[in-house]
Amino acid sequence: MTALLELKQKIKGVYGQYEMYILPILKFILALVYFVWINSNMGYMSQLNNLFLVLILALICSILPSAAMVYIGFAMILLHSYALGIEVAGVMLVLILLMMIFFLRFSSGQNIVMVYTPLSFAFNIPALLPIGSGLLGSALSAIPAGCGVIMYYFIRFLRAQSGILSNADTEITDKLQIMADGLVQNWGMWITVVAFVAVILLVHLIRTRSFDYAWRIAIIAGGVVYVLVMLGGSFCLNATVSMVPLLVCTVVAVLAGIVLEFFVFGGDYSRTERLEYEDDEYIYYVKAVPKASVSTSERSIKKINAEPIREEKKTDENTVTYANPVFQGDEKPRRKKASPHSGSARPVQKPAVNDVDFEKKLEESLRDL
Repeated sequence: MTALLELKQKIKGVYGQYEMYILPILKFILALVYFVWINSNMGYMSQLNNLFLVLILALICSILPSAAMVYIGFAMILLHSYALGIEVAGVMLVLILLMMIFFLRFSSGQNIVMVYTPLSFAFNIPALLPIGSGLLGSALSAIPAGCGVIMYYFIRFLRAQSGILSNADTEITDKLQIMADGLVQNWGMWITVVAFVAVILLVHLIRTRSFDYAWRIAIIAGGVVYVLVMLGGSFCLNATVSMVPLLVCTVVAVLAGIVLEFFVFGGDYSRTERLEYEDDEYIYYVKAVPKASVSTSERSIKKINAEPIREEKKTDENTVTYANPVFQGDEKPRRKKASPHSGSARPVQKPAVNDVDFEKKLEESLRDL
């Protein structure tokens, strides 16, 4: 467990240090996978099935907000639908406009979930999207999740009926009738929409409660509700749902949700503290759950040798002082101020020591005595 906590802190430290580089790379990868999925599942317009064009669009999405990925995906879907048939493009345009006007404008900050929805189906873990959205997002993420499910199933329906829809001999009314039935009578799609919305709301509701292990209970409850809604809907509406793949994919999604909870939340409920304080207007009851962490010591090796001491000596020798000037030849001798009593007379010069006759001086002093 300690090794996992250290790994978590290292990952968070690296991401915090290089976030401005890592985030555009992640957005580029997500946009690239999403656009490749659109081309692989539709691919009716050959001009869009160009890897170079997909790379350019993904690069544009990496420097723009996340909402740009959704709208560029809508544009690609419309172009592919137009290549399949003008009627298909019209129905798809109406469907996208209805989503944007009545639903997506209320969840502008969570619309990136619409990109993750078809990818969760592509990787065969659809239950991970409602569980992850309930953990990391808000209750409004249920709106783009439901719209993403409708878009995924309708694109798959167009792929299955592409031969009839692209046939010029088929009447326009017949094409419209086929597409309307593909939307309204697709019971598997509506069961999945209800399951996604119910799981997101339930997981978000439990996750925001204050009791212990709320995140893990929300993950397990979300997985159980997803299985029950899918199985119950299949029995009530006679829709075909494979039970064994459903259970396996849900268990994998629950395990992935627990891993996500460890790296995002990771609360240590054994050290929970309950605080109580008040001010002039309110009394506060606070429950503080510290995050599980481990102290990591960063070792730094400092090499000490004699070279820095020599360099210090050199710097001391080159320091500008009066005792050791840098430019000794440029220094001018200081002049002594003349005494006011001296006038213009020369200073008295003392005789040298060798010129004094000490014996004569001694005899004169004895005579005076």
